Amino acid sequence: MTLARERLAASRVAHLATVRPDGAPHVVPIVFALDGDRVVTAIDDKPKRSTALQRLANIESESRVSLLADRYDEDWTRLWWVRVDGVAEILRGGGDADRAIDLLADRYGPYRERRPSGAVIRIEISRWVTWPDP
Repeated sequence: MTLARERLAASRVAHLATVRPDGAPHVVPIVFALDGDRVVTAIDDKPKRSTALQRLANIESESRVSLLADRYDEDWTRLWWVRVDGVAEILRGGGDADRAIDLLADRYGPYRERRPSGAVIRIEISRWVTWPDP
């Protein structure tokens, strides 16, 4: 396993960047799981302003996304970040969505207690970038 993959897999939260239909960036924190060369995340039941989430609308109009995980430390020799770029798709039920939710439930206790009922976002990773370089 590469260092970038190890760092991403160990991260508990990352930031998903999508592009709004007007071209503006949109970034939200997410929980996620790695599934080979894919990242999965789900729309869960935490309170939200609306069920029509901007990230879903963005992916429907522009499927290219980035995901960033990082570590900050006062000892700057321990800083790092990993970014993956890829193409996202929205899964609304079915075997692939169920598998994604199973992976998320394996990682996050609250999802074992209450499985997400919303859509799943699956990102096919096309590029890994990390700093510092290993």
